[in-house]
Amino acid sequence: MSKSIRHIPSLDGLRAVSFLLVFVAHAGLERYVPGGFGVTIFFFLSGLLITTLLRAEYEKNGVISLRHFWLRRILRILPPFYLVLVSAVLLGLAVDPPGTLSPPAVAAQALQYTNYWIIGHGFEGQPSGTGVYWSLAVEEHFYLAFPWLFIALQKLKLSARNQALILWCLCALVLLWRLVLVFVYHVPIMRTYMASDTRVDSILFGCALAVWNNPVLDDIPMNERRWKYLYVPFAALVLACCLLVRSDNFRETFRYSLQGGALTLLFIAAIRYHRWPVFAWLNTRVMIFIGLLSYSLYLLHLAVIFGVARALPQVNHVFRGSLSLAISIALAWLIYVTVEKPCARLRRRLSD
Repeated sequence: MSKSIRHIPSLDGLRAVSFLLVFVAHAGLERYVPGGFGVTIFFFLSGLLITTLLRAEYEKNGVISLRHFWLRRILRILPPFYLVLVSAVLLGLAVDPPGTLSPPAVAAQALQYTNYWIIGHGFEGQPSGTGVYWSLAVEEHFYLAFPWLFIALQKLKLSARNQALILWCLCALVLLWRLVLVFVYHVPIMRTYMASDTRVDSILFGCALAVWNNPVLDDIPMNERRWKYLYVPFAALVLACCLLVRSDNFRETFRYSLQGGALTLLFIAAIRYHRWPVFAWLNTRVMIFIGLLSYSLYLLHLAVIFGVARALPQVNHVFRGSLSLAISIALAWLIYVTVEKPCARLRRRLSD
């Protein structure tokens, strides 16, 4: 794999932004900070990166090795995933009252269908601080299904633009499905927010960008002035409107689609024009460092927040949040050094 794909400008910074949005919301500022938007950025980024890697492999070898793809995903996702989950279960058994943990709820997390379990049963019975695992279940379902779709698109020998059109059509179908669920069946917000079938379009928007006008692989002719003064401000305005409109019907239907379109523009600009002041901070050492640890940080941060709140209930939110972030970073660094780096070396052997 080329060095340019291994290091994409602004990517670690965008990972850091998505994590920090989630963290600050969970730390007590959910009324003011859009933690859910952080998850949407995670989804878009996953679609862009995974499809970029699949595309690069296909263009290099003429085939996609599903075995190697899934092995790489297993080595990237599952070791930290199960390490944190098992630790949370053991801690819960040690400090929580008997009967607090529910074996079916924990099994749903371990077997990657916890998002649908939560929709049907709520968060009760899960180890404290592991509620964020629902979004990982969405991504795992994507990893299982999307490579088959990507291979089919290549076998049909469709142009890159037509591949993107098909993916955008799938996004439109997901939007239509959300509209039916919300306005016909009046489902609760949890159903549209957490289910794979209603959130996969946030990932597919990233996939569509990866197959056509990919800012990493494709040499796109771009008018810098137009991007600076038209496209980027327009995308920022769309995102601001999505955050300001508080109607639940809008938020659980059109919001995700509009965010996907706006993120498409912002990701192109952030990667291609990463030296602009508006994006340069994404490539600072601090943001790159947080982005490097973002997966493990995401897995464990809520458990740390809950643990600190339980240990220091009288301390103000700012101190508890700062302490939680420091502890989360320390634990994530430990997982990165002892688990993620060795697994990354194995993944590289499967990619080269």
